[in-house]
Amino acid sequence: MDWYMMNCELLATCSALGYLEGDVYHREPDCLESVKDLIRYLRHEDESRDVRQQLGAAQILQNDLLPILVQYPQEKVLFDAVVRLMVNLTQPALLCFGKVPADATSRHHFLQVLSYLQAYKEAFASEKVFVVLSEKLYNLLQLDWEQRQEEDTLLIERILLLVRNVLHVPPDPTEEQGVDGDASVHDRVLWALHISGMDDLLKFLASAQVEQQWALHVLEIISLMFRDQSPEELAALGQGTAGAEHREDTQELETLRQRELAEKRTRARQRPSRHSRFGGSYVLQGIKSIGDRDVVFHKGLHNLKSYTHDLGKEPRRLPRRRQAAPEAEPSRRSARNVRLFLRHFCQDFLENCYNRLMLLVKDQLVREKAQQHDETYYLWATAFFMAFNRLHGFRPELVSETVGVRAFHFIEQNLTTYYEMALMDKKEATTWARRMHLALKAYQELLRTVQEMDRSPEQAVRDSSQVIKSNIFYLMEYRELFLTLFRKFDETKQPRSFLRDLVETAHLFLRMLERFCRSRANLVVQSKRVRRKKKKKPQVPEAPAPPSAAELEQLWEGLAPQVQACLEGEAPLPEDMVPFDAASETPVEEQRAEALLRIQECLRDSRVPQALRLLRSAREVWPEGDVFGSADVGPPEETQLLREILVAPLPRRAPAEPEEPEEEEEEDEEEEEQTLQVSEKEFNFLDYLKRFACAPVVRALVLLLRGYARNSARTNHCAARLLHRLARDLHMEPLLFQLSLFALFHRLLSDPAAAAHQELVTLAKFILGKFFALAATNKKAFVELLFWKSPAIVCEMTKGYSSLQEGEGTTRSRVPPWTPQEEQELRELYWKYKEVEGGDIIAAILAHLPTPGRTRRQVVKQLVRMGLASSAKDFPRERKGTRIVLWTQEQEEELTRLFEEFQGSDDVLGNIMKHLTARRSRARVVEKLLGLGLVAERKELYKKRRRKSHGPGPGQAATGVPAMPAQDSSGEDEDSEEEEEEDEDEAEEGRMEEHWVPQEGAGQDLAQRLHREGLAGPLRWLENCLRRAAGDREEDGVSHPAPLVPLTEENEDAMEDRRFRTLLRQLGLRPPASEQESFWRIPAALTPQQLRRAAASIAHRGPSGSPQDLSEPPRWPQDPAPAEPLPAGLGSDSESEEPVPVPVPVPSPVQPRTKRRRELASEDEDEDGGSSGTELAPPAPREEEEEEEEEEEDPQPRGRRKRIRCLEEEEEED
Repeated sequence: MDWYMMNCELLATCSALGYLEGDVYHREPDCLESVKDLIRYLRHEDESRDVRQQLGAAQILQNDLLPILVQYPQEKVLFDAVVRLMVNLTQPALLCFGKVPADATSRHHFLQVLSYLQAYKEAFASEKVFVVLSEKLYNLLQLDWEQRQEEDTLLIERILLLVRNVLHVPPDPTEEQGVDGDASVHDRVLWALHISGMDDLLKFLASAQVEQQWALHVLEIISLMFRDQSPEELAALGQGTAGAEHREDTQELETLRQRELAEKRTRARQRPSRHSRFGGSYVLQGIKSIGDRDVVFHKGLHNLKSYTHDLGKEPRRLPRRRQAAPEAEPSRRSARNVRLFLRHFCQDFLENCYNRLMLLVKDQLVREKAQQHDETYYLWATAFFMAFNRLHGFRPELVSETVGVRAFHFIEQNLTTYYEMALMDKKEATTWARRMHLALKAYQELLRTVQEMDRSPEQAVRDSSQVIKSNIFYLMEYRELFLTLFRKFDETKQPRSFLRDLVETAHLFLRMLERFCRSRANLVVQSKRVRRKKKKKPQVPEAPAPPSAAELEQLWEGLAPQVQACLEGEAPLPEDMVPFDAASETPVEEQRAEALLRIQECLRDSRVPQALRLLRSAREVWPEGDVFGSADVGPPEETQLLREILVAPLPRRAPAEPEEPEEEEEEDEEEEEQTLQVSEKEFNFLDYLKRFACAPVVRALVLLLRGYARNSARTNHCAARLLHRLARDLHMEPLLFQLSLFALFHRLLSDPAAAAHQELVTLAKFILGKFFALAATNKKAFVELLFWKSPAIVCEMTKGYSSLQEGEGTTRSRVPPWTPQEEQELRELYWKYKEVEGGDIIAAILAHLPTPGRTRRQVVKQLVRMGLASSAKDFPRERKGTRIVLWTQEQEEELTRLFEEFQGSDDVLGNIMKHLTARRSRARVVEKLLGLGLVAERKELYKKRRRKSHGPGPGQAATGVPAMPAQDSSGEDEDSEEEEEEDEDEAEEGRMEEHWVPQEGAGQDLAQRLHREGLAGPLRWLENCLRRAAGDREEDGVSHPAPLVPLTEENEDAMEDRRFRTLLRQLGLRPPASEQESFWRIPAALTPQQLRRAAASIAHRGPSGSPQDLSEPPRWPQDPAPAEPLPAGLGSDSESEEPVPVPVPVPSPVQPRTKRRRELASEDEDEDGGSSGTELAPPAPREEEEEEEEEEEDPQPRGRRKRIRCLEEEEEED
């Protein structure tokens, strides 16, 4: 960013700070206020961090802030403000943006801020700056806690944060390209920190009793100091290892030189003795080219081994989601003086600070006083300093705080948490994998420390190691950890270094566990097993036998005195007996039957007062039918009614049977109780090792060995030793018969530098020898190379492919095998009962299967295995509900008859429920009506509201037109009329059905009125749509619902007009059925003849009654014309077709208009001072009538809509 593009106010503020002249900085009088203004600007910067970028481009920190900090440390207020501003400017870019942005613009801003931070770090590589900071921090730490002010504590924290921010800046790979041993920017900052004495202050803060609050700050700074360091290199530095480093470098160079010499010898061997200018052409027999001929090779024979069909092809691009996870930044070797200073720092830190600091940090982590993910610094410190202590004169007392069962538990708990979060949080899986890697390193170092304790000369240390190992190996969580990590390893989320540490740690754990088992005759470990116990099906209680008539008579004789006492008022009646629940979903009829049952149960339980109270309450709720007695019933009648209820054989509800789950092929949906069963068992190391004999473990080891040339010798040894355990110790050599591993062996054996990997070469030869020995007896072994294997497949390859089927290779299979005779009988029974409708095929097969003991699941699996069924879903188990009875044909016919009988009533469903013979719930009846297609939606069965009707008008009774409500001039009556008309429209929409056939000539009168009212254009559009739909249906032979889509504003206004929608209903068109539909539709049930009749009925007719075009402007009628009779036989399909009477509402005396014309008319009325609602608008002037006539002669929309409409009509004509 250019300095001249800087904000004016920001530029003026920076200019007011001061100026640098030589090595002396002259500050301006407004320097302090300018610093505070810059802090305020940073607080209000935008998402692109524009203020931060402008200050970085202007180099304010290098040219102004650092000189002020160095030359004016005695001015406390200015010093505090400058430190505060620098803490803000140097905060990490990740904190500024939250995460690395994905879009290009934000990522550019992110990289720009990062480049400025790298420039700041280079400016801080100055001894003067750290000397000032160290002196200020030292002076503040000299103050006792009672002398420190809040400003002093804040300044201490800001100085620590400033050091943290500077050390956190990552290196610039484009600028720092030096070799190992050169001093990088980070090394120069560390050296300045060391010269100033800041490292001693950090050690003081870590060890002082009164400075516990800075524990996490100090640990974070220390972790950033050792970011590029390796504990192995630091530990070996002070032990006269200048020669050791030289030997390692020499050995590496010697390996590279041997590889190069071997390649030269190979090329020299391939070069022919006689050079030929022409390479020649050769035919490679057995290798086909693109066609059927053999490949013609046009190069020398020495290049033949490198031939492949992929020569010249572009490499296949690997998708980003399948690319391997990037590795962390490679560690580099710092300058020797920096490493020496850091080695001494590690020694002092371990001797004086480590145990105390780690105790404080863990306490804050456990008490959740730290920030989120601060435990990663604890995990890093555990791995780094314990490794340094192990390699630099092992002293277990220096790391006693992090050696123990509690440390193992804390690390294992965090490792498990990171693992689970990596599986759940897919977007941040890479971040969780990095944290998981830190925990795994700490776990590995704990195991190595315990292993080192076994070699200690002190008996107490060895005993402590045995105690730790006995606790670790006893618990199941620690033994299952590595299996879980292997099985869930994902190379796209976890880097190769994680797999390397995982293999080394698993190898170390197995070796320690094996030696621990050898030292003990019998090792008892804890075993946890999740026991799944199927819930027993609830026993259905058997219904008690009903009492006999004699028993009921005897019971009534005992109840008669109590009934008499209750009727005479001698015994009180309870008040809380309610027979009806209005909030219940149970239908009213069922609640009435339940009330009778409750009265009977009370009587049979000798609870006469409750029975009498229920009887009287039920009489008040259900007075109709005198089921519970009449309203004026007396005591004798109530006594007789109670006796009849007692002895009546009322139908009782059958107990609900538990619904049986469906059986599927792979899953069992029965409810299971999961209980964690903890027990102890004798440990067998080989059984535990068999858990690693699985495809994910072998696949991970092969993936690691692909980079054997880059791996360390220890990594290759650990991977080879694990493979050797699986192949040799478990006798599962076929587990490694895999094509990718064999390709690796081929590359290894042909490598000129294979002598450096002698252990891998030995393993490769051993596995290949075992493979060819097996291939001599099992010809399918070559095909098995294509697949990863399990122990069961290994057993089949070695013992025969029929061993598992016969039950020899596994102990889990307890299902007896199917013999050929049983399979033939099963096949015959299946084809016999397959065509039987309404029956359960599996139940019929089980009933006639000669072999007893077969279950439904076994039969279904065998049918699928034999290919008679595709899956277990083809045989669903019949679900048993509570008293579910299928509808018989007679009941369906009865339901259809009742629906047709009460279809026009206000409460269709209620009338059907009253007259239905078989008692059904409302939900079952509604579902059946929908299933039979009698109704399209549930709302058609809703109870309709009745509209207040007025006296019939003149001439309406004769035509069958419903009476219109009386009108007056008040606006409230008009509003109420509109609301009632809308309710009537909704009711008519609810009664509409798609298969409703319009009456012959329906809507003709209403269409003529709409013609006269100015809706000729929409009517003509509707007529064209109907005729077009009729033509399409005749041409295609298939009928589909066609929507009416208005494309002009005039047609849209007409679709909003109530009378136009009434016309659509009379023609049999369907309104939008639900919220998913927006347009009216032409139902599929209307035939082309009916559509043409409807189109002819709405066509405009002249005085002679024949249809004609609108040749004159519409008139405003003073009185609505009476309905004209339709000519007999107009458009009828047959003479026997009877017309269906359809009520046609007559428009009200108020002048009807379209929506736009109504608004214009209302504006004219407002200008004229208003008029009565009963007055008619005056006729329009002649000029307006001529304009309307021109619009109606050309009703098509102009512009784009008109072109679209014309194109659609041309396509339909074609």
